[in-house]
Amino acid sequence: MNAHRFKLVVFDFDGTLVDSQANIHSCMAQAFVTNALPAPTIEQVRRIVGLKLEYAVAEILQQDGDWDLACAISDSYRQAFLKARELPDFHEPVFAGVHEMLQRLSGTEALLAVATGKNLRGLQKSLAHHQFEDYFVTLKTADDGPSKPHPEILLQAMNENGVDPADTVMIGDTTYDIEMARAAGAAAIGVSWGYHHQDELLKAGAHCIVQSCDDLPAAFTDLL
Repeated sequence: MNAHRFKLVVFDFDGTLVDSQANIHSCMAQAFVTNALPAPTIEQVRRIVGLKLEYAVAEILQQDGDWDLACAISDSYRQAFLKARELPDFHEPVFAGVHEMLQRLSGTEALLAVATGKNLRGLQKSLAHHQFEDYFVTLKTADDGPSKPHPEILLQAMNENGVDPADTVMIGDTTYDIEMARAAGAAAIGVSWGYHHQDELLKAGAHCIVQSCDDLPAAFTDLL
């Protein structure tokens, strides 16, 4: 796989590399019920994957000014997810072709990074679970700055590696990823298999949409 002019290839995590929606929805439902609220639907949860947790919960609540409740639900979610991860049947499938794609990209001169709404602890556990740790030179998480679509964590990834926006591409499945990339001056590639619809990604400013991991080489070429 040839990354062509891109010196830094940045991936979102949930919805782009791994299909975590079932676990996220289950734990979010538990968190809401724990706080005496109705569980959100899976579609509601799909819409907010990628945001920093407290902002994601606030988006589901759609209540202005109730930040304390959003924080309480977020704490309950973290506890539920930690318990779920320890269960023997915990499953977080990798999307088709991701392992092979990362292996091919790691053989190029491009640097690989992650920019995610997960916290660092959760991301590191997931990377270890899937044996992804050695692929990425930089991990930018919710611990490092404002929630997507603010460009701060992507700008940090570029700065830490000495790479200009023109030499950076962001690959993600949500409008938050695309808007973050465009705000940072980077190229933006959307994936079709994630949690937001393709037309939403294009409207948000994606330069193109890939239908599979095998389509990335052509996408990189098209963005030359």
